[in-house]
Amino acid sequence: MADQGDKREDSVPRAKDTRHERLKLALRDNLKRRKTQARERGKIEATPSHGHEGALDDDTGNENGR
Repeated sequence: MADQGDKREDSVPRAKDTRHERLKLALRDNLKRRKTQARERGKIEATPSHGHEGALDDDTGNENGR
């Protein structure tokens, strides 16, 4: 009977270790994905816009001269 108790105790930490390893890998993958997304967003923001000539607040096209 003591052997059965030992087997149960061994299986619980293994399950926790397996879960811990799985979560650790998932968090690492998530962090890598988020870093990649942040880098891509930084590239988009760093590129100059080419449509600045037709800005909405530009009065050069207004015939009334307001």
